[in-house]
This record gives sequence, structure tokens and C-alpha cells, in this order.
Amino acid sequence: MNILELSEQEIVRRGSLDEMRRMGIDPYPAALYPTDAYTTEIKETFSDDAPQREVCIAGRIMSRRIMGKASFMELQDSKGRIQVYISRDDLCPGEDKELYNVVFKKLLDIGDFVGVKGYVFRTQTGEISVHARELTVLSKSLRPLPIVKVKDGVTYDAFDDPELRYRRRYVDLVVNDQVKDIFIKRTKVFNSMRNYFNDHGYMEVETPILQSIPGGAAARPFITHHNALDIPLYLRIADELYLKRLIVGGFEGVYEFSKNFRNEGMDRTHNPEFTCMEIYVAYKDYNWMMDFTEKMLEKICLDVNGTTEVKVGDNTISFKAPFKRITMIDAIKEHTGIDIAGMDEEQLREVCRKLDIEADETMGKGKLIDEIFGEKCEGNYIQPTFIIDYPIEMSPLTKRHRNNPELTERFELMVNGKELANAYSELNDPIDQYERFVEQMRLAEKGDDEAMIIDKDFIRALEYGMPPTSGMGIGMDRLVMLMTGQTTIQEVLLFPQMRPEKVQPRDKEEAYTAIGVPAEWVAPLQKAGIMTVSQLAGANPGKIFQDLCGINKKFKLELKNPTQDDIKSWIAAVEQ
Repeated sequence: MNILELSEQEIVRRGSLDEMRRMGIDPYPAALYPTDAYTTEIKETFSDDAPQREVCIAGRIMSRRIMGKASFMELQDSKGRIQVYISRDDLCPGEDKELYNVVFKKLLDIGDFVGVKGYVFRTQTGEISVHARELTVLSKSLRPLPIVKVKDGVTYDAFDDPELRYRRRYVDLVVNDQVKDIFIKRTKVFNSMRNYFNDHGYMEVETPILQSIPGGAAARPFITHHNALDIPLYLRIADELYLKRLIVGGFEGVYEFSKNFRNEGMDRTHNPEFTCMEIYVAYKDYNWMMDFTEKMLEKICLDVNGTTEVKVGDNTISFKAPFKRITMIDAIKEHTGIDIAGMDEEQLREVCRKLDIEADETMGKGKLIDEIFGEKCEGNYIQPTFIIDYPIEMSPLTKRHRNNPELTERFELMVNGKELANAYSELNDPIDQYERFVEQMRLAEKGDDEAMIIDKDFIRALEYGMPPTSGMGIGMDRLVMLMTGQTTIQEVLLFPQMRPEKVQPRDKEEAYTAIGVPAEWVAPLQKAGIMTVSQLAGANPGKIFQDLCGINKKFKLELKNPTQDDIKSWIAAVEQ
């Protein structure tokens, strides 16, 4: 790496790295380090009356207070932090004091990983600490960490810029303790749900991510190409149709935590790559699934938070079962005063115009009703509410309602103004299913790029017979948002999708040498902010001269400084 690309601290740390190696210390040792304790466990089990306990711990240096013959540092492992007391003569009992005087005091930095062997004690100020007898360098950190200070419950110099936090999640996790807690809870959510399903006797399975037909949902897919087969493939938008095939095959209950991909917009609640759970259980209907779902969510909330209530923004949400249930048509009537029952496409367009809702020509009845509900109703449901009995045009994979053929046996669970779960009494009539796929293709021909494609193999599977089945999908990222009180999906994704980092344009070396700049001065010029030759036009030659001489001296480049006349000739060559 060019030294001019480094900050002063990075240069110093690389110098410390080289000095360690000259001293015979491997800054990145390969050998196992035999840790036998964690910081939190040490504190929780310490007793002043117990025999002295020897421990071997490892972690990252997060702060240091260097004094004369004794110092303190704060060590952070995967569980928490603990103070380490380091006495020069205990660490270096012989004549050689370099490990303390040079390595610890001068060559180690905040962010470095070290191992400590010693015993646990309580300091005179009452803080449980580890008295170090041995110190081992485990990994040298070449970039400085942000220094976050907390005093009297107030955080100073917080690492809180979302752009930086999401791009550099590895730093975010180190310096912001609450971030790690979110992802610990995320794992608890998954484990609780998985245990709930397993306890009911259902089986976890895996289905293809690359699919020849993007089915199971109405969404725009990502498209790729399989070179060996010379065919287009799609990243899955849902795993529904494959899981139903397994019900056809004889499994009674199957579920999958799947990574799904939808080539659509990004906002506070949407990421193009997201995690969904889908479960299908034979011989059940959507009424059973509502009972099953609300009990599951109540259990998850208790497992993760120890209570059935969570605070999300200004709202306190209760996951105590049972949840409210209301039909979609009644919900629209409740919030708009309009009864859309029995309306055709043109009447629904008139409703959209009346309610000032945008509706384009590609939208059929289902999309129009969805727009009305989304614009006027969805955001009102803060407490968990099942919206049930959707119009048939909105649900091409759902069984017709047993009492009204214009509706389907479907529910969506709304929480905090957003959809959390979607479930059906699954359509198992192959003829009806085929006709609805055909209707979807009609919408696609009108320009609806989210309409479903006919999956003929799925129709064939249904023709072999699928028992009555209920299925449910739940957005795991949104569920984690709720269980952790977060309001943006990026906070619960370890590595959310981001735009590429902006890179300042810079000319290649040849562009500079073409106007007379020696090759060895190109990098210093760019360090001085002249990233393109065009930036030389109208520049102050005296300032550039001072900048280049300063860079040459500061970074010890040992180059022969250019003259101001040299710089004037570069500028003149650009201005010609």
C-alpha cells in the first residue's frame, strides 16, 4: 500500500508492527490460545471469600491508563468487558522489562487483541479485575477504532452515522454494545420459532434458491444466466411452490427459513435480500393457522424479551393472544367509508380517483384493492390484527372462501402499520389454479411486471393431489424489528444492501506525465488534492509547491522537490 494513502495513526501502527517483528514477536500468531473464562462470567461468579481464581482470557484492548510501573487496560471479549491490572514486575519478573516498557506501553494500541493469564481480584475501588501475569499479542490492529466515551450515562463521540455503521458493521459491533444485543435477540427469535415448529412435529427443509420460474409471490425477480445449461434463472422471490410440492409428496408439515430476493425498492422496511419463513401443514385451514400464529408470536416475544409487550418508537405493542380479526372489505369500509364489495375494475378505479390514489392502467382488480388498503388502512393497525377474507383477484394461490366465492380464505397479520405475516387455506384445485395463473398472465401482458408466471410443473404436482393445507409466511427481518424495538430494517441486518461507496475520480499516472509531471510526483499531487489534471487549471503554484514540499518531508519520501517554475509549467500545459 502506498504510504500516502495512510493516515498518521495507520503509519504509526505499521511502524509498531514492524518493531514487534524485529523484537521476535509474531503479531499474528497461529497457535491456539487456551482461553477458559469470559469477562461476564468472571464478574458474575466472583466472591471475595472464594480461593484465588486463575483465568486465561483474550479480547480487544478498548482503553488504557498507562502509569509508571503499573497500568490498567480494559479488555473486551465476545461477552463484555473487564479491567486488567498490569504490574511491570509481575509481567516481567526478570531483568528484561521490554514486554512492559516497550511492547505494552509503546507498541500496543487500542483495538489490538491480546491474551492475558492471571488471577481475579477486587481493586481498592471495588472493581473486579484480572491481575496479569502473562500477556500475549494475538493480533495487531492497523486501523484505529472510533473512541466512544460514556460518562454518567451520556455517550460522547458516538459512532452513530448510519452510512458508516452499516458499511462497517464490524466496527459498529465493536464500539456500540447495544448493536450486538440486537443480533443476539435476532438469533433468539429464530431459535424460538424453530423450536415451536419442531415441538409440533414439523420438519425443516431446504428448497432451491435458483429457480427456472419465479413463483409463489407477486414480485419482480432478479435474473441471472446459467452458462452450462444456457438458460435464464431467477433468484427466488418465495419458496411456496416448492414447499407445497413436498406436501404433495407426503410430508404433513414442512417449513423453511429462506433467503428471498426481490428486485424492488429499498426503504426503512424493505431490503432486496431478506429472510422469510414459510410453513405448510396438511389438513389445516387459515382459521387454525391464525390460532397457531398468534400463540407462536406470543411465545417468541416471551422467549426473547421476557414479556408479551415491546416498545417500538412511541408505540407499545402487545403480542398477548388472541389478536383482533377483521375482513379486508370491512377494513376498507371502516377507514374510507366506501363498501367495495362486488365492484368491478372500473368502479375500483373511480374509488381510487375519489380517494386520490394513483392507479395505472396495468393494475387489475387485485392491485387496485391492494393500493386502496395500503394507502388508507394498513398504517392504522398498530396492535397485531388479522386482516382476513381477501378478494379473489388479490390471491392467485388461495382457496376460494367456503361461504363467498368472490373472496379467498387468506389473512395478513398487520403489526405497527405493516404486514408481518401472510397465510392461506391453500388452493389445491389444479383446474382453478391453472385458470388463475392464466389471469395473471393476462395482467403480465398488460405490463404488470410483478404478475406470476404459469408454473406448469406445479400444476402437474397438484394434479397428483394435494391434501387440504394451510400455509403461512412471515417476514423474519420485520419480526426482529418488532422484537428489538427497531424502526428500520437496516438495524436488524448485519450487512444491509448499500449503494457502492463514492470514489473520488482520479486520473491515471499517464495523464500527469503527459503534461510533464514526473511519475514519482503523481501520488503526492493526488495526496495534495489534485486528483485530476484538470484541477491544475487556475491553481496557485505557490500553494501546490508548499503542499508538495510538506508531503515530501512529512512522509519521508526523499524526493527532490520540484521548483515553482516546474509547477507553473504543469499548470500552463493544462491551460493550453
